[in-house]
Amino acid sequence: MKSVYLTGSKTLEFRNDPDPLPGPRDIVLDIKACGICGSDLRRWKEGPVAGPYVPGHEISGVVSQIGSEITSYHVGQNIAVAPDIHCGECYYCQHAQYNLCESIRFLGMTAGYPGGFAEKILLSEEVLTRGVVHPIPEGLSMDDAAVSEPCSSVLACHDRIHTSINDVVVVMGAGPIGCIHTAVAHARGARVVISEPSDIRRKLAQTFDPEMLVNPFELDLGEAVRSMTDGRGADIVICANPVPATQTQAVEIVRKRGKIMLFGGLPKENHMASLDANRIHYGEIEVMGSFSYHPTYHAAALDALRRGIIPASKLITAKFSLDEVDKGFESAAGGEALKVIIKP
Repeated sequence: MKSVYLTGSKTLEFRNDPDPLPGPRDIVLDIKACGICGSDLRRWKEGPVAGPYVPGHEISGVVSQIGSEITSYHVGQNIAVAPDIHCGECYYCQHAQYNLCESIRFLGMTAGYPGGFAEKILLSEEVLTRGVVHPIPEGLSMDDAAVSEPCSSVLACHDRIHTSINDVVVVMGAGPIGCIHTAVAHARGARVVISEPSDIRRKLAQTFDPEMLVNPFELDLGEAVRSMTDGRGADIVICANPVPATQTQAVEIVRKRGKIMLFGGLPKENHMASLDANRIHYGEIEVMGSFSYHPTYHAAALDALRRGIIPASKLITAKFSLDEVDKGFESAAGGEALKVIIKP
């Protein structure tokens, strides 16, 4: 089978790998779609840490082979897969906080766990029992199902901060994640302000109908938000980009007793942000992090996509074959596309 390996900075190499063979408790998936994630882009730019590997972790496909002891899946079944694999034994797993597992591994990221930029993938017993694998609801396309993975993180985030009809939510960044945040915040009844300096990204984000779309280099974001909130500031600020300055600004524009969610991870070489501790203290502001999700959110994301609560047709703006994977990464990195899907 054909597989794509990341071998160096912005270097993807095609290889012919043996077709995977399932053990008694494994299944093989013929991959039909795999999204390019922001973490894929970061690693693509920097190069692999521990040798070449097959990236890609927003996966959908069709079961093509099953092991002799498999009863929960059948050949021809449509399946969506997310990357997390938890140990089931550590403190966090024992408390059902699987995303915080001390020994968490990821398909398409952790050495020895090849991802979805290939024609096939083996889903081992470990993945099937301690990973994130769900049937695709009837009527949901393979392409749309692939974006269930990033949608899962966003749904978990909004549950945690209890976004509601009373809230003005500021989303920092209009990439695919920022647009999903906008859709989910709207579904929960909130009003949304998107802050994004890129003209291309603002144009793409406009299709998600935010109440306000701000270029922070041209307009004072704090003033814009205060004009919507009788001078109070935002109820919730979600930092959905890898820019430390937006985390600093979030503290400046949120209201007293407001909430700030640090959703986007920062680059390792620039992972520190300066926050006004006095404003956090005297304003009783909550600053939280959000990473990954409980596996149940993946099933919820598939349902939300099926019901059109999250509009996949607006989110997916480019598709490429596996042979065009280089073009797909360039398109995603250049910002002219929101979510890019690779179709083996």
